[in-house]
Amino acid sequence: MKVNVYDSKGTVTSKSVTLSEGVFGIDPNNHAIYLDVKQHLANRRQGTHKAKERNEIAGSTKKLKKQKGTGGARAGSAKSGTRVGGGRIFGPRPRNYHFKLNLKLKRLARKSAFSYLAKNDGIIVMDNLNFEAAKTKDFSSLVNSLNLTNDKVLFILPEKNDNVYLASRNLGKVKVVTADSFNTYDLLNAKKVVLAENSLEKIEKILN
Repeated sequence: MKVNVYDSKGTVTSKSVTLSEGVFGIDPNNHAIYLDVKQHLANRRQGTHKAKERNEIAGSTKKLKKQKGTGGARAGSAKSGTRVGGGRIFGPRPRNYHFKLNLKLKRLARKSAFSYLAKNDGIIVMDNLNFEAAKTKDFSSLVNSLNLTNDKVLFILPEKNDNVYLASRNLGKVKVVTADSFNTYDLLNAKKVVLAENSLEKIEKILN
C-alpha cells in the first residue's frame, strides 16, 4: 500500500512510501483488539476504592435491644449493615486489576488496529517531524495545515523529541508517543495517526 509523504509544513511532497502488508494490510482480529484494549484500561485502574464495613465503623457494639421478649427480630449493634449509619455489607476493597497478555497477541492487536486505520485512510506519513523550538503555535499550524484541527490525532515519532512533545502538550486532542511506546488503545482512540517516515522501519521491526 502506497501513501503520500507530507513535509513539515503539512503539504504533499513528490515522495511516497510503501506500507508493509504484514503490519498495515492484515485481516484485523477483533478479539485480539478487544483483549488488548481491555488490558490497557484495566491496568490504568488505581484500584483504591474502599468502603467501611461494620468492624471499621466508629460506634458502640452494644445490642440495640434485648434479644427475647420484644416480639420482634433480634437486632445487633448500630454498626450493622442493615442500619442507617452502619457499615456496608461486602463493600469494595482495594484490589489490583492488572492482568497479562501474550506478546504475540498484543502485536496482532496493534497490527489489526493499523490495518483498520490504513483501510479508512487514517494514516499520514511525514518526512520529518521536528521543531527548532517548543512552540505550541508551530505545532498548531501544522495540525491546521493537515486539516486535523477538530480530530483526535496520534503522532508517532522514532524516538523521544522534547520540542515536539512540549509544543503539543497544550493541545487537548493531540498525543505524541514514540514508536516503542504506542498501544492499541491510542491507535483506535485517534481518528488520524501521523507517522514520521523514519519511524516506519522501527514499527515494522517491533511488530514483526
